[in-house]
Formats: sequence, structure tokens, C-alpha cells
Amino acid sequence: MPQDILPEITDSDWEIFVERNEKPVFVMFYSPSCTHCIRIMPSVEELAKDFGSEVTFVKLNLLRFDYIGERYGVMATPTFFFFCGGKPVQSRVGAVFPAMLKKMVEEMVTHGDECRLASSDWKYEITGYG
Repeated sequence: MPQDILPEITDSDWEIFVERNEKPVFVMFYSPSCTHCIRIMPSVEELAKDFGSEVTFVKLNLLRFDYIGERYGVMATPTFFFFCGGKPVQSRVGAVFPAMLKKMVEEMVTHGDECRLASSDWKYEITGYG
């Protein structure tokens, strides 16, 4: 399976892949030793192959990049988040059935335009420093 079907991102990639992405984004927070993560990964890759033109799929190793997980309250792996307009709009935690993830993706594809229209733009140049 091509590696870019479900690219692994880092905390420094987060803004580009998730927060500034114009498409809905499906994020899988995982850890390499998580048996549920290993078991569900082929199903997530299949979803990425089937819906990749409409949704961006990425995975983030929570053991290496825990800052992003802490930011969104991720306390277990696998955790699946759907982002729209850079904001989390749906999540699932734990060993969920692949059919539940597929339904989640189908709903975002169906309602993704409404989600983007309802999302406010982030103003990245505004910071709490300086």
C-alpha cells in the first residue's frame, strides 16, 4: 500500500495538514504498540483509499507527538477525530467497528460543505505573545 494513503504527520505538520486544510480531515491518533490500532489500521487505510479525494486522512503517533493529543484531550489509542475548518467536529475512541468509522466518513462527505461554511476562519497571526 502506498505510504501516502495514510501519511504519518508530526506536530510541526499539524497546522498544514489539519488546521489549514480546505477538505475535512480524518485523524487517527495511535501508538505503535496498541493492538487495537494495529488491527484497525488496514480498515482506515481502505477508507483513505476509498474517500481520499474528498477527505484528507492522516495518522499521528501519540507516543512521539503527545502535545497535539493533550491539546485535544486524547487519552487513549486509537482515537479518531474528524476536523472541519481546522476544528474538531466528531470523534470516536477505542476499538470501534470499521463500519462505524465508514459511517463517520460518509456523513462528513455528505455534510462536509455545510461544515466548512459553518466554520469560522482561524486568525493564525494573532498570538498571546509580544
